[in-house]
Amino acid sequence: MLRVLTAVPLLLALAPAAAPAANCAGADPAITSVIVKNVTTNGQVNTYHMIGTVTNLGSQRQPSNTLQFVDVYVNQVKRDDRGIPPLAPGQSYTFGYDWQRSTDAGAGTTTAHFVIRIVRGSDCNPSNGTNSVTF
Repeated sequence: MLRVLTAVPLLLALAPAAAPAANCAGADPAITSVIVKNVTTNGQVNTYHMIGTVTNLGSQRQPSNTLQFVDVYVNQVKRDDRGIPPLAPGQSYTFGYDWQRSTDAGAGTTTAHFVIRIVRGSDCNPSNGTNSVTF
């Protein structure tokens, strides 16, 4: 039994890892971060100022006619979107989004989910096109 328990971690360490997004043969827009940058209060309303970053992790520039957005969902309902310009490999674009809620709302009760939507263009690794923040 001890040999089996010792062999399992060794086998897992030797197993090939999933291919990284850098092997993506094309453009790969990814939402690399989303944070609540700050909160302002006006009376009984808190405004949560969120900042997100989209980065092209792929090996190719997005064509100039690329049409893409980050759709914003709050508590699973689409609320808005933000346009994202075409990006060169390694280039990033920062977008902002504000959400208001009562000062009485409990911490950790609201989740904003961000999803890349490509209308024209391509994404060779769509699995990294989402990100969320809970506040």
